[in-house]
Amino acid sequence: MSEAEGGVPTPLKLAESLLARRIMLRDALPGVIRTLQAEEEAILPKLRRSVDSNEKSNKEVARLKKDRNELRDAARPKLERLKQLRTAIDESGGMITLEPKWAKERLEEKITEIENKIETQALDHKAEGSLIAARSQLLKENEMWLQTRKESNPSMVEYIATRKEMSSLFKKADRKHAAMVELSEKGRPTYAKRITLEQEHKEIRKQLDRAMELETQSEASVKYWEEVVKNGFKKGAGHDLLQNSRMVEEGGIASFATKAKKRKPPKKSAKGGEEE
Repeated sequence: MSEAEGGVPTPLKLAESLLARRIMLRDALPGVIRTLQAEEEAILPKLRRSVDSNEKSNKEVARLKKDRNELRDAARPKLERLKQLRTAIDESGGMITLEPKWAKERLEEKITEIENKIETQALDHKAEGSLIAARSQLLKENEMWLQTRKESNPSMVEYIATRKEMSSLFKKADRKHAAMVELSEKGRPTYAKRITLEQEHKEIRKQLDRAMELETQSEASVKYWEEVVKNGFKKGAGHDLLQNSRMVEEGGIASFATKAKKRKPPKKSAKGGEEE
């Protein structure tokens, strides 16, 4: 009989079937490898361009951030100097005739408060933009008031000059910040494309490595099963296959299945522990 009772293939049929599969795999692998290599060659230039574009954008964002921070750092000492000058002018009576609004809302305190929020709070772009806009409005209003006081109060000359320098530095910092945010937003699609291409290339490379590994093993596998089919089951691998076939026929479990069961890791429970 070509098959055992119940339609179970004989050991020889199993060996012939396995040999046929190994031959088919061996013959198919070169074409699979060529296809995967072609896919890799096609995606690599796209990936390189995407990486270069993303890196260029990141470097420009980093440069703008560095420039912004340097400008802010240069402006802060001038803010401290303004506080000192303001105190001296107050003590000398130089600001007795200040308008009520300016008396209640000192420029230095307001800017200090805004700067503290920018530096110490985790703000999103919208929130930080609102604070920057508020600071710009304060500087604009104060500029108009100071121009009316400059000629009548010579003691405020340094105050005005320092305030002007500070205002210029903050405005430059704000422009750098706006450019940085805009470029960062524009760079999001480029980054997303880079991630997608990297993942696609990784998968192609994984399949290619596996196919090449199988190709190195395929010829030996074919020869192995050719020997089994040629020499039968009296010795070697054929004998092991016959023993497994008999165990299955008798209701047992093949040796390779038993080994696999022993290697199976314990199943994790929903709580993270191991189930019995």
